[in-house]
Amino acid sequence: MNLKLSLLLILFISTFAKAQQTISVKGSAPFPATQEYTFICEKYAYTGEAKIQIAKTDKGGILKITIDTANDKARIAGGLYIDLTNADVIACTDKNVKESVDGKTTSYYYFTPTEWLKLKKTDIYAVRFIIAGGSNDFGNQTGYFTAYNKMNYFSTAFDKSKKTFDTAKEISVL
Repeated sequence: MNLKLSLLLILFISTFAKAQQTISVKGSAPFPATQEYTFICEKYAYTGEAKIQIAKTDKGGILKITIDTANDKARIAGGLYIDLTNADVIACTDKNVKESVDGKTTSYYYFTPTEWLKLKKTDIYAVRFIIAGGSNDFGNQTGYFTAYNKMNYFSTAFDKSKKTFDTAKEISVL
């Protein structure tokens, strides 16, 4: 009986450990992270989506933003703004930490400990970012975009299900 309980406990712990998401920035040690959220970006005609993930570091946190691109010249560039549901704004500066692989471009932005505390208390409403790149025929869409914390493009007034991600709850668990 004791052996069965021990095996069950080990199985439970290993399943929980695998469920934990991580982010690794350019070969660094992995950091514990939230799930990868798919925010709706209505003005971005190529996919209409931006993937957002947030990780905890020793000095604050990291935001990872990924979008699909039509060509490899397109990049997420410049600063990024995170709008919170309480109308507060976190401005992130571009540290030029980027990756581009398989038609996707990814940028990383860092949070101070004070900004991390704000993220633990309040859900993210939207993320505003810039896509820059060369312009040519059938190239990527460039400009200013906003990715909203919405699970679906459409819903009705009678739909009582949850329509946004609980970002503050997941961040506070990290």
